[in-house]
Amino acid sequence: MASILTMDTNALETLVTTTWKDTVIPTLCEYVKVPNQSPCFDAAWATNGRLDKAMDIILKWVESRKIVGLNIELIREVDRTPLLVMELAATSDVDSTKTVVMYGHMDKQPPLDPADWESGLGPYTPVIRDGRLYGRGASDDGYSTFSAITALEALISQKLSRPRTVIFIEACEESGSLDLPYYVERLAPRLGNVALIVCLDSGAGNYEQFWLTTSLRGIAEGVLSVKVLNEGAHSGDASGVVPSSFRILRQLLDRVEDSKTGIVLVPEAWCEIPQPIVDHAKKSAEALKDLFWKGFPFAGQSKPVSTDLPEVLLNRSWRPQLAVIGADYLPPTATAGNVLRAQTDVKLSLRLPPPVDAMKAALAMKKVLEADPPYNAVVKFNVVPGDQAAGWASPLLMPWLQTAIDKASNTFFKRPAALMGEGGSIPFMAMLGERFPAAQFVITGVLGPNANAHGPNEFLDIKMGIHVTCCVASILYDFATTQARKA
Repeated sequence: MASILTMDTNALETLVTTTWKDTVIPTLCEYVKVPNQSPCFDAAWATNGRLDKAMDIILKWVESRKIVGLNIELIREVDRTPLLVMELAATSDVDSTKTVVMYGHMDKQPPLDPADWESGLGPYTPVIRDGRLYGRGASDDGYSTFSAITALEALISQKLSRPRTVIFIEACEESGSLDLPYYVERLAPRLGNVALIVCLDSGAGNYEQFWLTTSLRGIAEGVLSVKVLNEGAHSGDASGVVPSSFRILRQLLDRVEDSKTGIVLVPEAWCEIPQPIVDHAKKSAEALKDLFWKGFPFAGQSKPVSTDLPEVLLNRSWRPQLAVIGADYLPPTATAGNVLRAQTDVKLSLRLPPPVDAMKAALAMKKVLEADPPYNAVVKFNVVPGDQAAGWASPLLMPWLQTAIDKASNTFFKRPAALMGEGGSIPFMAMLGERFPAAQFVITGVLGPNANAHGPNEFLDIKMGIHVTCCVASILYDFATTQARKA
């Protein structure tokens, strides 16, 4: 039986802060140094040992905490990315059949050109500046293991009630969590009745309050290829005779997106927005105000697509949006000759509202793009099933959870919690939502304004990390004492 039933929030925050400063930040610095790119971006991941090295840094830190009763297992299988699984039993006063699953990942996005980073910063050079740890992967999502374990330690230190907890730290999230379905099936008997899911891989509208993600977009991807010649031809000879593959590409893209408004023209990519989501967008806009615009590094006099913040928040979470995220057969401008190129390929990324079927949207794009090609050019839109990701929408918050998150935010941030739909995708959440339809979700994270995950100058706001960890500990305690306590 837990011997202390009232949480000392000051002592909890002191412990979390001390742990972060003394051990978490130094270990995260070592983790940042490792170029452990996600498998889709590193063809040699299985042999170069980078994912293993980064995982070992995390594993050794967890082992050094010497948490009594913590079962630690690092699963490594041939041709699969490693998975770190940690399990801690509930205290004797808590129903051990009700499981909390905590989730994070430790693989990284590509570093981009070092020249894109500010002077003195780099993707694999940890730098602490103005309370922020700069470097690739610290905030997305290397901090997650440290936050989850420290939250549990904070409860243990006060002998507080805590639920049965299973922590997953994967190494393939940035590649679509390709191995996670297999691992979840393998480990399903150990999960039991999952009643609460805590994900530490999301964003925040600011650094002044606890943010809960209410939805995640899906994504439909494919490579659009336009070929007009078998080899390039002198532009002085061919232009005016041979149609430009780039011009044809522009025409095809106009079938998918209105180039003046950005409105996606594929009906299969749309859905009706529920009224509660519209209401949440209005409330989030009140909390964010102009801080939201400042979260993006606009160049010169560039401006957002709209200054109607609630509408922009809905654009970012519940309306489809197209982006061209890569291109082939376009030589660098410094070495480009006067050649009418034979081919242009671009990779398209269509972010989707949570309920939309990603594969259905991708195939609808394919049909639109390949139909009746201009000049009978060779046009193909290659859709790979594994590249499509489902979105996710949170079930309505139960009263106990709404109370718990507000209490946690008011205690450690001195402001109430805020809710917001996120524009990114976390495939594992959709997977868990289908498997455990009765579970409640706490999807949160440290990626606030300018944190720039996937981009240059990515940083982790250390104070934010500390406060999120405190809030998670508080929510776990409230779950144990209000939802899982034995009769």
